Amino acid sequence: MTRQRSRIRRTVWRGALAAAVAAILVTTLTGAPGPTGAVLTPSQDPFYHYTGSTALAKIKLGTVLKTRTLDYHLTGLRLPLAVTQLQFRSSNELGQPDVGVTSIVHAPGHATVTRAVSYQSFYDSLNPADEPSQAIAGGKSLGGVIPDVELPLFAAFLGLGDDIIIPDTEGQTADFSSGPEYGMVTLDSIRAALNSGAAGLTSATKVAMIGYSGGAIATGWASALAPSYAPDLTSRLVGAAEGGILVDPDHNLHYISGSLVWAGVLAMSIVGIARAEHIDLTPYMSAYGQKLNAKLQQSSITTVLGAYPGLTWQKLAKPGYAEPEDIPLFVTAANKLDLGSRGAPTIPMFMGQGAGGVLEGTPGTRHGIGAGDGVMVAGDVRSLARQWCAAGTTVQYQQFNLTSHITTAALWLGPAISWVDARFAGKPAPNDCARIRAGNPLSPIG
Repeated sequence: MTRQRSRIRRTVWRGALAAAVAAILVTTLTGAPGPTGAVLTPSQDPFYHYTGSTALAKIKLGTVLKTRTLDYHLTGLRLPLAVTQLQFRSSNELGQPDVGVTSIVHAPGHATVTRAVSYQSFYDSLNPADEPSQAIAGGKSLGGVIPDVELPLFAAFLGLGDDIIIPDTEGQTADFSSGPEYGMVTLDSIRAALNSGAAGLTSATKVAMIGYSGGAIATGWASALAPSYAPDLTSRLVGAAEGGILVDPDHNLHYISGSLVWAGVLAMSIVGIARAEHIDLTPYMSAYGQKLNAKLQQSSITTVLGAYPGLTWQKLAKPGYAEPEDIPLFVTAANKLDLGSRGAPTIPMFMGQGAGGVLEGTPGTRHGIGAGDGVMVAGDVRSLARQWCAAGTTVQYQQFNLTSHITTAALWLGPAISWVDARFAGKPAPNDCARIRAGNPLSPIG
């Protein structure tokens, strides 16, 4: 009977996904209801700027500050999906008061929302114009293509009647790779969605989190920070699914250095870390490093992926700083961004990670770090999973040994959706803690 229910449930979400994608394709191909006019960028749009008279520091985290409603847009075309967008009180990487923006996509035909999925996008950009809320509102940018193509990834949840919460995880200054900020914004976005009467969520609504790659940065950090940063959400969160997981940024910088595909992300990450931490790393950069730093200030992963094959840290830094660890400012920042340095989640976790990165131009083993998916390090993820297990977290871990970062996403998505659906159904979460192999040491650098 249990196997029969499982097969039925898989058929339901697959059918829901197929139906949702079909509806999206029909709407897109017919162009109905048609394109919208020009959309203001965040720097121009008053919705993204706090204009209240009360100091942000005196406003409770997750408080809704502004609300607007609109239709969902896919590459600028308006779709028949209603969206509520919220501006809310949050925090930046330094813990200072800030505002965030989130979009709540409403499942068609479901007035009562008992389940909501917080979907963290992998938009990976240093340009605020690329954030999901902009693409959803009808904005068009090269980096905004990523939020556009993500709709089919959460369409199955819409088909199951779940509302989708999509935060601009990088904050309003696009602090790429700044994990703690991603996590705080995600948690405050969920708070705002639950606090907003306009969003339609109720006191009975349960929330799950899901994200891959850049979305996993937000999902993992939100899960780890929730017990201390948002204990009020403990009873509302049912679990989190993440894949393609960043754990230790220092390890990742070494791992992708020299990669044919991912090396450009090395430079992007340095820009993002410096921006989020309000530090200046340019005195340590070579002439080429300073030139690239200036060039990438508004870049997106869509513009750097594969654009700098073979780029290494040594090409970016002056001779006296042969490794990132030679720069004290970087060491301090990187240690703050190490997910293994924070507490463990109290909700169940589903963690998926690829380990066949040779397919994307990065050897399976680099700098003694071990195999990865081309950009994320599998040994780091296993160590984090084991660390969380030791702290009492229920973890299901799945490693895809033959696939790289992009190809793993397709294999991870189906099991992740089924896992989330099972958490909403109240089923016990699977626990792989006794079977996860040892990984890399996770310790502060210095």
